[in-house]
Amino acid sequence: MSTDRLGQTGEKIAARFLINKNFTILEQNWRFRHKEIDIIAQFKNTLHVVEVKTRSGRPLVEGRVAVNKQKQNDLIAAANAYVEQNQIELDVQFDIIEIIYYRERFYARYIPDAFYPRV
Repeated sequence: MSTDRLGQTGEKIAARFLINKNFTILEQNWRFRHKEIDIIAQFKNTLHVVEVKTRSGRPLVEGRVAVNKQKQNDLIAAANAYVEQNQIELDVQFDIIEIIYYRERFYARYIPDAFYPRV
């Protein structure tokens, strides 16, 4: 499976995972300048900014480790723009969903509150 196809499939699986947990998907692949948020979802009174990391095989680096400080800053900047543009008045939470493709199966791991914006 190509890397692009794997990533797209991972994002679809992550969205389905959230929907099954009663999240409402508001946006997918939302862009602000050169920054992108994979999934923006709402659950109750919280806006969830979700980064999806898809890996195949037995990854040497977990997906959450790949969300480094620069990526976190990009997600925070994009989330701030989304909140401002849409006049959102909800708490914002940053989550990661790791999707692992191993032995012809996909596995999802949800990491809520994966990181916090620095004040």
